[in-house]
Amino acid sequence: MAEIEIRLPKMGESVTEATITNWLKNIGDSVALDEPLVEVATDKVDNELPSEAAGTLIQILFEKDQVAQVGDVIAILSTEGGAAPAPVAPETPAEHTPIETTNIAMTQNSPTATARLTKGTDGRFYSPLVRTIAQKENINSAELSAIQGTGQDGRVTKKDILSYLETRGNEPVAAPDTAAPKAQHGNGIQIKELVVLPNSGDEIIEMDRMRKLIAEHMVMSVHVSPHVTSYVEADVTTIVKWRERMKNEFKKREGENLTYTPIFIEAVAKAIKDFPMINVSVSGTNIIKRKDINIGMAAALPSGNLIVPVIKNADRMNLNGLAKAVNELANNARNNKLKPEDIQGGTYTVTNVGTFGNVMGTPIINQPQVAILALGAIRKVPAVIETPEGDFIGIRHKMFLSHSYDHRVVDGALGGQFVRRVADYLEGFDPETAI
Repeated sequence: MAEIEIRLPKMGESVTEATITNWLKNIGDSVALDEPLVEVATDKVDNELPSEAAGTLIQILFEKDQVAQVGDVIAILSTEGGAAPAPVAPETPAEHTPIETTNIAMTQNSPTATARLTKGTDGRFYSPLVRTIAQKENINSAELSAIQGTGQDGRVTKKDILSYLETRGNEPVAAPDTAAPKAQHGNGIQIKELVVLPNSGDEIIEMDRMRKLIAEHMVMSVHVSPHVTSYVEADVTTIVKWRERMKNEFKKREGENLTYTPIFIEAVAKAIKDFPMINVSVSGTNIIKRKDINIGMAAALPSGNLIVPVIKNADRMNLNGLAKAVNELANNARNNKLKPEDIQGGTYTVTNVGTFGNVMGTPIINQPQVAILALGAIRKVPAVIETPEGDFIGIRHKMFLSHSYDHRVVDGALGGQFVRRVADYLEGFDPETAI
């Protein structure tokens, strides 16, 4: 009987692992070439993976909620049909208590227990690669639990366990504290989370996977970067009138809506070219100055969560190209069709708090970037208008721009000048612009 190994494919730059969220086929089912086989989650994006071959599914090597590394064998197909092999019950070693499949304890120098590990005593899942390294190096469960993980949900990655092995025996490893949950962030400081007891009648709602990721990312960002926010008010009357004049023609020609977002992104891209030190990341004591200008735009998902698809090389697009890119990414976000590469590689982020009727906001930086711009609601306000004939009061369309930046590397002068330059580009918008 010929067998084909189905491996977790590479799904984008920097994606090294994925969580199995749902198997679309059961043991014994026939699978056609390119037929969806399994659903996986990488970072914030859920994907269906098609089968790389046709045959009968005879073995599933990763269960739901387990994490697989890119290249791991996740399933096996038989190309000659036949009944699937009966599942083998785990052996119960003599003179030992039964081993639970979801919480397998390892004993010192016990390769058998290590090889069968799926979920450690600390509640974390371990990939086959990490388990293999632990087996080879005789790392028991208590020792493995004490390794600080930098992967998704605090999971131990290959890099984590190899880094630990470099210093193993030189430094004591503290036993995990199970008294209260702690969050590990940035420079190694542990932040103890509050344990809140519900009152009678309270409803307890468990966070979904994405909300957990967002919460962890936001806490990490505030912990890592000292946030400062600068505000500028921009007069966008010319832009409002231009859009009113152009939107129907654009809709008729392109079949899509013309929003303000591409205009704002164009202004941000121009300002980044003027102030390239906004387009950086921090790695230790090094500043990485990005060559490309990849602007992320926060978009709402049907679940109410936010995701940040990225417009790559935004500075190289004209306004029409930006409008098409914005609409495509926004539609894919709403329909849960974003690909892993669609949310990677961002160097600066824009979020539109005006969508919710907010005048301004203090956005949290999307790490590893160093700045983020919040766009407030456009409002009609009375304003002083200066003319050669004198000043007078008129009705203008205005909005606030809120620029949060990492004060480790972006000083107030740079952060303030940048957001002022964005406002200057918006106020100087050419009403004769073609699209």
